[in-house]
Amino acid sequence: MILSLLVIFRMISVSGCFKAFILAFIFLMPLEAKSRLAEVKTRVIPGLKQDLSRNGLTLGNPVYLRIFKLERVLEVWMQQKGRKQYKLYRTYPIAGMSGELGPKLMEGDKQAPEGFYNIVKGNLNPQSRYHLSFNIGYPNVYDKSHSRTGSFIMVHGSNQSIGCYAMTDPVIEVIYLIVESAMSKGQKSVPFHSFPFRYKENWEGGIRSRWNPFWRELEPAYWSFHKEKRPPLVKVEGGNYVVR
Repeated sequence: MILSLLVIFRMISVSGCFKAFILAFIFLMPLEAKSRLAEVKTRVIPGLKQDLSRNGLTLGNPVYLRIFKLERVLEVWMQQKGRKQYKLYRTYPIAGMSGELGPKLMEGDKQAPEGFYNIVKGNLNPQSRYHLSFNIGYPNVYDKSHSRTGSFIMVHGSNQSIGCYAMTDPVIEVIYLIVESAMSKGQKSVPFHSFPFRYKENWEGGIRSRWNPFWRELEPAYWSFHKEKRPPLVKVEGGNYVVR
């Protein structure tokens, strides 16, 4: 990547000062990100390990994240060592989120997505303009099958966001480190499930929306986890979500 940038850089005619700026951007930005993340780890990890231990958890345990848009909260669940079930570690308020209930449909609609996503290692971004962040993986296979567009939907620091989920800097530090540690211990992807609200029995009796059919597709995953305390395996078949 850097080699390609340098080749392009040598082909363009720019002033010496601007060249210096470009070189600083190419070489110093990754160093600044590493330094920032190293500082966060030094400052946060000791206390985080202690707090996890008090809850019967360990940094590096598998992680599952859930969002509830109506309640504006993000839940962090972690698998306890030697058990199949996951335990709730923390419920954090979402500091900033735009849009309304309903899925994201297109680039620029300012909607935060609803559905089932997976965070992989390449989605972690310590160079974020919003302190630290990770991409949730929107659009997924389901979104693409319904011609939904958009990109770079993040969970990040700060307290303001348009189409993403802002958690504040102190909170994103904890979530980021928990996710990164789980991946470093072998978790290939972290499931990220975004629900419109916490489901209740006969919820449709009190909610009238054009999105009711879509929300019914999300509902089985909610109840599956409610019963099993294990992240459900969700597939897309024929353009529909199916829980296996």
